[in-house]
Amino acid sequence: MRLTVAQAVVRFLARQWSERDGAERRFFGGCAGIFGHGNVAGLGQALATSTEDLPYRLSRNEQAMVHTAAAYARAANRLSTLACTTSIGPGATNMITGAAGATINRLPVLLLPGDIFSTRAAGPVLQELEDQRSYDISVNDCFKPVSRYWDRVNRPEQLPSALLAAMRVLTDPAETGAVTLALPQDVQAEAFDWPDELFARRVWHIPRPRPERAALARAAELIRSAARPIIVAGGGTIYSEATAQLQAFAEACGIPVAETQAGKGALPYGHPLALGAIGATGTTAANTLAREADLIIGVGTRYSDFTTASRTIFAPDAAFLNLNITGFDAAKLSGLQLVADAREGLSDLAKACAGHGTPAAYRERAAELTRAWDTAVDAAYALDGTPIPQAAVIGAVNAAAGDDGVVVCAAGSMPGDLHKLWRPSGPGSYHVEYGYSCMGYEIAGGLGVKLAAPEREVFVLVGDGSYLMMAQELVTAVSDGVKLVVVLVDNSGFASIGRLSESVGAERLGTAYQRRDGGPLPVDLAANAASLGATVLRPETVADLRKALDTARSAASTTVIYVRTDRMADDVPSSEAWWDVPVAEVATTSATYAARETYEANKRSQRPHLTPPT
Repeated sequence: MRLTVAQAVVRFLARQWSERDGAERRFFGGCAGIFGHGNVAGLGQALATSTEDLPYRLSRNEQAMVHTAAAYARAANRLSTLACTTSIGPGATNMITGAAGATINRLPVLLLPGDIFSTRAAGPVLQELEDQRSYDISVNDCFKPVSRYWDRVNRPEQLPSALLAAMRVLTDPAETGAVTLALPQDVQAEAFDWPDELFARRVWHIPRPRPERAALARAAELIRSAARPIIVAGGGTIYSEATAQLQAFAEACGIPVAETQAGKGALPYGHPLALGAIGATGTTAANTLAREADLIIGVGTRYSDFTTASRTIFAPDAAFLNLNITGFDAAKLSGLQLVADAREGLSDLAKACAGHGTPAAYRERAAELTRAWDTAVDAAYALDGTPIPQAAVIGAVNAAAGDDGVVVCAAGSMPGDLHKLWRPSGPGSYHVEYGYSCMGYEIAGGLGVKLAAPEREVFVLVGDGSYLMMAQELVTAVSDGVKLVVVLVDNSGFASIGRLSESVGAERLGTAYQRRDGGPLPVDLAANAASLGATVLRPETVADLRKALDTARSAASTTVIYVRTDRMADDVPSSEAWWDVPVAEVATTSATYAARETYEANKRSQRPHLTPPT
């Protein structure tokens, strides 16, 4: 079959499917892109004339389109994603931040940046970076450290192997992340006689590896010997669709469950063993039990510094058992490694530990601690005033979301507050990007969630800082008829970094949005959102906010709810945990020296966790 390279790429992508547990789905839900020099004559022409089932979606920002693809993949439990195409030069490099976020969060996205002429016949071309070391270098080489697989297709003959390698990585739960195929613009337009089998319907079977028998026996013995175990459920629990098995294992063995940012919702709010969030942004219930635990069972978690409170939250002699699809994560904190799919591993652990359970007094203590935290959250949700307290905003959105809603957030003070306060209805109801915590992810991510799960109501919580970074995908949502409820929280600055700045003696430098003379900026973000095509509501009280959320939920199109808050207020209960942010050893202010003294005291509580499990 004679096609151009770009036409062959489109046909191939449209015929890729994933399968897990007998259910098949198209792996690529579409292709997002912005056309320009380097892809319009290749992939642009191919998509415009294709009869394949690969819908094209115009994005407004290249970084945003990758966020949308990553959010789509997460909402689809990594069984489906979007491809992303850009021009060469700035169009390509704009995707690098999104690529880093996808790889850090272990989410599959396919990037197809245009590249310079492979033949070099017209070089240097527009937007080409010339490097004196080699004519083979382009800006697309910048994708190498943030991609799980990277290739440049310099000849049509190279395309089949590159496409198959890309799919292998994208569909491997232990390897997945951003995949980059750089496509020189002259090669995109070059024709070639392709073998028909390249375009056959291809199903990629997502594996569910079982734990090795001897490792399972060691893990069961470790659990049976523990008096105060806790489970730390990470994102891998949800991606594996293992939440029912998690609940069954926790109930059978009487083990309380704490959740990371990516794992929140692994157990629904209200379950007797659900401790809620853990770590620097955790609940006091989870963190108290974590300090007392003699065994931490990590399920699908990569143990970020927030999860471990910079390695201060777990006892020095605590043992770790890590169930993870990757050996890399399973080996962390000197844990006993149980390398397996989360669902299969939990099922096997439940059988291996049959008849074992923690004492009733231990389970009751967990429930008592959780009730105390619930009382604190109730008080935070009930706050009122003008401007509206941020905790009350979260409480109102939580209530409006109900059982079918999804909250989306990424950066600022909101993710930490959400991790502590949000009461998830179950898996998929909580979508906070906190691996990269990338400002600007929120609206683009909300778009991806809604595309992947159109039956759910999507509530995007975004601060003024993130909104000003990347609000453009409001236009995409409006133009494509994709409904979002966007709660735009404006506190005229950076609340979380402001508090952090003050705590380390940096005096809140650069954390307020104001004129040089200290006066307020004449900026109206609500008017800006309206100019981008969204319906805008401006509640001034908590009661108004609840009404606005009801209105937005029942609306057919995207609505932005603009809420003023106070960045100086801190109305959320403390997690009573620490996060390692270095403080200057030498300064001119007493506040910095006091902060350094506190910092050094906390550093002394860090643990290496090097003891092998016995």
